[in-house]
Amino acid sequence: MRSAAGGQRAASDDGIPAHVAIIMDGNGRWATQRGKARTTGHLAGARTVRSVVEHARRTGIPVLTLYAFSADNWRRPEAEVAALMSLFRRYLAAEVSRCLENGIRISVIGRRDRLAPALVRGIEAAEAATRHCRDLRLRLAVDYSARDAIVEAARNTDGVPMTRSGFVRALALASNDLDVVPDVDLLLRTGGEQRLSDFLLWECAYAELVFTRRLWPEFTPRDLDAALLEYRRRDRRFGAIEAAAG
Repeated sequence: MRSAAGGQRAASDDGIPAHVAIIMDGNGRWATQRGKARTTGHLAGARTVRSVVEHARRTGIPVLTLYAFSADNWRRPEAEVAALMSLFRRYLAAEVSRCLENGIRISVIGRRDRLAPALVRGIEAAEAATRHCRDLRLRLAVDYSARDAIVEAARNTDGVPMTRSGFVRALALASNDLDVVPDVDLLLRTGGEQRLSDFLLWECAYAELVFTRRLWPEFTPRDLDAALLEYRRRDRRFGAIEAAAG
């Protein structure tokens, strides 16, 4: 498959996206529908993360980015935010050994200055422990805003001649990413909403968008397979026109 002009590799020849991004929406609604606290939904969502990540590795997806906590999510109730941060810390501590067994490299993108020191230490430890893994690059977006990252990247390149590839490197640095990854080929959002919510706006320039009404705790590896099938059905021309058949 072709790449968009100025972008990274679009996808492999077997139709596997080089980069899948998921907006994991619906944890709170899933819990509310069952008469439970919203934090129960986040716990259920963490279990879904485990199954989807491991299935992505088996499928051969090289890069998977999960939208875990946006910069705007700080406006949620204080108790819910505290529970989410505690869940992130426990998830990282618990999953490192599983990631090592499965060749999964963890990195976290987004701001870190507003995170608790214990969580930052957990992030750094998980990144260091899995840095050598090569089967799947798992990126967790925490305290992340695409618009803020773009502004920060532009600020850091002030007065420097800029190319697309140069800006991509600056954007990775602004997002606290460890290195540059391919542009997003497939953007999937659960929960029924159909918007990007300030997620990977530059990287999704030519992404195929798939929306599902299934809430994140209900999402299964089979649903990921369905999204990948839909992706393979799409005709990705990146602005070009296919030559007429002879």
